[in-house]
Amino acid sequence: MTTYVALLHSIVLGPGRRVVMADLKAMAAEVGFRDVRSWVATGNLVFDGEDAPLAVVEERLEAAFRVRFGKHVDIILRKAEGWRRLAAQNPFPAGNGPDIGIRVMRQPLGPDALSMLRGIAAPGIALALADGDLWIDFGGKPSETKLLSHLTTKKLGIGTLRNANTIKALAAMLG
Repeated sequence: MTTYVALLHSIVLGPGRRVVMADLKAMAAEVGFRDVRSWVATGNLVFDGEDAPLAVVEERLEAAFRVRFGKHVDIILRKAEGWRRLAAQNPFPAGNGPDIGIRVMRQPLGPDALSMLRGIAAPGIALALADGDLWIDFGGKPSETKLLSHLTTKKLGIGTLRNANTIKALAAMLG
């Protein structure tokens, strides 16, 4: 049995329609995952299932989501040990949790992406890569920076942004 952490990218279904976490948990259970639990209402799941390559599980969840909710959503997965490693690699441990974001990537980012983003980032914003995931210390409110508009799938590849508090909370759910 393997424990997985799944992050859904943008679970807004349309104007005024969001995915209810109870429905998302039910969807995961219907396709065979067990002990499905969620963290806040932003598309974060922890569940158990048979050990399989991450891409296989991502495709299974994405297909189930499309059938159940009528929309494609990118889902990024980590196994429990990978998630714990990700949480432990925070290069900004002294920062304010809500001000530190991590773009968890399906495929690792390389140094070229980091260089490009450093050229865009305002003074006071710190960037670092850890195993290809992008850590950002916004040094204040993330919503007040133009950097957010460059953290897109089109520019960086499939990934999704969470704050350090969420990263820690999901790690704590793993025990």
